[in-house]
Amino acid sequence: MTARIAFQGEPGAYSHQACRETRPEMEALPCRTFEDVIDAVRTGAAEQAMLPVENTTYGRVADIHRLLPESGLHIVEEAFVRVHINLLGVPGAKVADVRQAHSHLVLLPQCATFLRQHKIEGVVSPDNARAAREVSEMRDPSVGALASELAAQVYGLDVLARHIEDEDHNTTRFLVMSRHPDLTRRADKMMTTFVFRVRNIPAALYKAMGGFATNGVNMTKLESYMVDGSFTATQFYSDIEGHPDDLNVKLALEELAYFTSELKILGVYPADHRRD
Repeated sequence: MTARIAFQGEPGAYSHQACRETRPEMEALPCRTFEDVIDAVRTGAAEQAMLPVENTTYGRVADIHRLLPESGLHIVEEAFVRVHINLLGVPGAKVADVRQAHSHLVLLPQCATFLRQHKIEGVVSPDNARAAREVSEMRDPSVGALASELAAQVYGLDVLARHIEDEDHNTTRFLVMSRHPDLTRRADKMMTTFVFRVRNIPAALYKAMGGFATNGVNMTKLESYMVDGSFTATQFYSDIEGHPDDLNVKLALEELAYFTSELKILGVYPADHRRD
């Protein structure tokens, strides 16, 4: 039986593309919500999960940082996936035929120049892959979708115009998650992700961060978000370069633990080569 990797969205979504690129040997399992993706791995319906965490154009993916600490899953890999946006249409259609382009709210502004030049109206859809599916079902040459080339393959559409996004750096960072942690050193450059809550003492966060500076540990991400619906309960999410067995990382985490009421490592994994 082929191992499966779960993703959020319909077939042809960019998360599906991430699965194809990162785990081509695994069967991609579409799920309705991020919670469904996590549950699929928890229950054994899938061996791994592919979850987007941030994008260079629209920033952090909502809800993911809240879900990860309580998911019971572990990060085993990161994957940077280039997001190319394409205009898809029914077979035989031309760009000049298209009067409306359906896609997700965050994709439409990224193609504003192309849409304006071709006098195409952007129409919001809940999901770019769903937009492609609906265009395929409508069979109307005046209606197109903004989506991946994979979506064109899945739904039998033509790619009318490739790579029409305004910016040429649009990249999404995904995390591959598993029921089982892998703490082995699998590459020269490793990443460690963790969440923590600081103790209720003056300057606790400042002091907690000091250990990373004094030990020369590069912190590539630090984000805060509220927990338990309280303005005073704040949890921090962080990525650092290095492995917990590295002496400088070990010392920094020990100092961090002194100033925190809770510290949980979510994963240790190789840094994606596109990180640099």
